[in-house]
Amino acid sequence: MKWAGGKRKLVPFLLRHAPKHFGSYHEPFVGGGALFYALRPAHAFLADANERLVRAYRGVRDDVEGVIHRLRSYPHDYDFFMQLRKEDADAGVDADVAAWFIYLNKTGFNGLYRVNRKNEFNVPFGDQANPTICDEDNLRACARELKNARIEVDDFTGVLTRARPGDLVYFDPPYLPLSSSSSFVAYTKGGFGPEDHERLRDVALALKRRGVHVLLSNSAHPLVRELYGKHFTIEEVLAARAINSRGDRRGPIRELIVH
Repeated sequence: MKWAGGKRKLVPFLLRHAPKHFGSYHEPFVGGGALFYALRPAHAFLADANERLVRAYRGVRDDVEGVIHRLRSYPHDYDFFMQLRKEDADAGVDADVAAWFIYLNKTGFNGLYRVNRKNEFNVPFGDQANPTICDEDNLRACARELKNARIEVDDFTGVLTRARPGDLVYFDPPYLPLSSSSSFVAYTKGGFGPEDHERLRDVALALKRRGVHVLLSNSAHPLVRELYGKHFTIEEVLAARAINSRGDRRGPIRELIVH
């Protein structure tokens, strides 16, 4: 699934700093789950504040054939897109939510997920001529990997109650914007501001002192260096990005990996 801030292009850099052996894997901002799928951990705790995203993961994990059945019947059509966009996304079972989420992700503008203050999805119809709405093999593969994962709606502080010494925690929070024109960093209606980043630093430091392996990524923003420079190692990398509201602004950007 295409996800704003997705880490597929950053995974090779992250894997350099992931321990070869660890206990359980924890990802409190799961998003597209690129590192989770790359590591293929035996035990995982995945969480996100976006309830619809979490329910979509559960739908794929618990009823992937039901999700596939729904997506097979969904046409690539503007009127159907607008009809589905207006539906109450939260009323059905998890498989309904997964199909709703995946369809809008595949057919909406540039794969964005964005909601207004009423938590209503408001991304317009995309311009792809023939998007792959139902990638059956990929969905089944994802379902297999998710079978050993616990998936919860939770704030990132919940990892403090679950992570044990020797576990691996990867934090991928909404990035600090590098310019006033930066966008699509708030995936939930509550947003994620500088004070939240300070709370996140406190959680990461508490875990490190407990003997938990910590990885974190963010933009190459001065505040990230200020927050983590004293107690962590910071590496700057150049990673590609595919999602931006303007096509001419997609491309490599400087990011920081904290470990």
